[in-house]
Amino acid sequence: MIAAVVPAYQEEYRLGRVLDSLLAIKMIKNIIVILNGSNEITRKVADKYYLDYPKIITLVSFQDPLGIDVPRAVGAKLAFGAGASYTLFVDGDMVGEISCALKTLLNNTIKHSLDLALTDCYPDKKATANLQEPIFYWRYFLNQELGLLEKIKIATPSHGPHVISHRMLSHVPWEDFAVPPTLLVHAVRNNFRIDIATAIPHIQLGSSLKNQIHSQLITETIIGDCLEALQMARYQPRTRYHKGKLYLGYHSQRRFDLLKQFIAGRNM
Repeated sequence: MIAAVVPAYQEEYRLGRVLDSLLAIKMIKNIIVILNGSNEITRKVADKYYLDYPKIITLVSFQDPLGIDVPRAVGAKLAFGAGASYTLFVDGDMVGEISCALKTLLNNTIKHSLDLALTDCYPDKKATANLQEPIFYWRYFLNQELGLLEKIKIATPSHGPHVISHRMLSHVPWEDFAVPPTLLVHAVRNNFRIDIATAIPHIQLGSSLKNQIHSQLITETIIGDCLEALQMARYQPRTRYHKGKLYLGYHSQRRFDLLKQFIAGRNM
């Protein structure tokens, strides 16, 4: 069984289009929508799709925002519990025309028995050549450190749709799904099969456009995540510091406390 995980925060004008894209892919049998701190309109959209497709859509709702990437960890646990052989992760704001690319992603994952299948969001190679951009540099450096650069370039679970096998779900602590670059470390340590399985240029993802402050916070979040992954790969205590600077970004808003409560089976 193939599942899809869709985190949704304030996606009232986007969530429906994302769900339509996933519903069009018939091999996906379970779509897990993780509402967290969502407004009323977003909830109504999710409720409508749940009522229309009760056998396919699973709706999980948290009153408070979980923070960036934490809903993925919730979805990973639910997909594993449902027995999914492969789980596709797609953000709730990706409204680009990507259905064909998602089918390719899933088909290549299954064909090559991949455990971690990634999307190349920079197939024109310009990002790889522009390592003066800090976010590209750290993605490059992490993948190089892990011996993955030749295979996946600067691809990362932090950026673009990706697929994870049941086998990998069973080996990774749920908390690490909320810090996506650490998944690369787990994949290498466990000799899992990892590769790029499709290409979607970043602009074609259709992700919502935010302001410069948000972009900077996202950059700092991903750099900090890469720093944690690097330390983890070196069997050193995880840290988000580099040369005296702390790269927090949105990390401080990640509600690991609520994730732990969910994992423990407590009511949210």
